[in-house]
Amino acid sequence: MVSDWVSRVGSSVPRGFSRYYILELLKEKNRTGKEIIDYAIEQSEGKWKPSPGLIYPLLGRLLDEELIEEAKDGRYQLTKKGKETAADVEKINEFIKNQVDVLLRLGNVGRFVVTDLLEKIFSMGSLLSSNLPPMTEEQTTKYKTFLEKELDKLKQPKITKKVKKIKIE
Repeated sequence: MVSDWVSRVGSSVPRGFSRYYILELLKEKNRTGKEIIDYAIEQSEGKWKPSPGLIYPLLGRLLDEELIEEAKDGRYQLTKKGKETAADVEKINEFIKNQVDVLLRLGNVGRFVVTDLLEKIFSMGSLLSSNLPPMTEEQTTKYKTFLEKELDKLKQPKITKKVKKIKIE
């Protein structure tokens, strides 16, 4: 059972992560594909080494989606649409960060739930973003509403403990 789970999530980074990683990096400054790869390796201390076969096709898709554009110096930069997308990702990130913080405090089971949850979120995000360009405004609104409801489900109600006072005689 555990070995099945490990084989599913055994990668250094969750599926769909690279897309958002690139958008996040390009918020900071313009970069070439090689600079993106080198920075990822440096930042992960060599634990994640994205290949050119991952990064360059992804940059091509981001160009097609008009989220990035190539500057005259060969570096990639965010477009207005890319900046808006990165800002949306930041809002979602803050919400998830707060939820994950609670789960991580719950020990190993919490960590397991967080890993599984993040895998599902990245998979859903990748699926939606790959289908987004051909979607109508109505379909986009429908998916956005669905995702917001799913994120709301993560909110944990506060648990209050009732303590009985016992008289010791």
